[in-house]
Amino acid sequence: QVQLVESGGGLVQTGDSLRLSCVASGGVFGTYPMAWFRQTPGKEREFVAVFPWRGISTNVADSVKGRFTVSRVNAKNTLYLQMNNLTPDDTAVYYCAARSSWTTGTSDSRDYNSWGQGTQVTVSA
Repeated sequence: QVQLVESGGGLVQTGDSLRLSCVASGGVFGTYPMAWFRQTPGKEREFVAVFPWRGISTNVADSVKGRFTVSRVNAKNTLYLQMNNLTPDDTAVYYCAARSSWTTGTSDSRDYNSWGQGTQVTVSA
């Protein structure tokens, strides 16, 4: 089982940027797809971005396209989410997730079996 620890959340203003980090331990980093999801109270967990294990064809949700970028640094066992031009609608708890090795990265939270504890992002108007 992969262990995931997110960091980098905080309180920012509209238009600001944040970079979230997700450090993984256990498993062989780079062999499993990873993704970012977010959740607000009373709502389903929402897909944000996915990084396939091959590192090809990353994908972000339409709601954040052009503002958010997902990347990975294998040497640091870390997945990143660069978030630019933040708006109040981006306020949520952001979670990092991982699937089993050699599987396809997806946008369905049910496909992921390892989750971090989440990091809060709050964007004020």
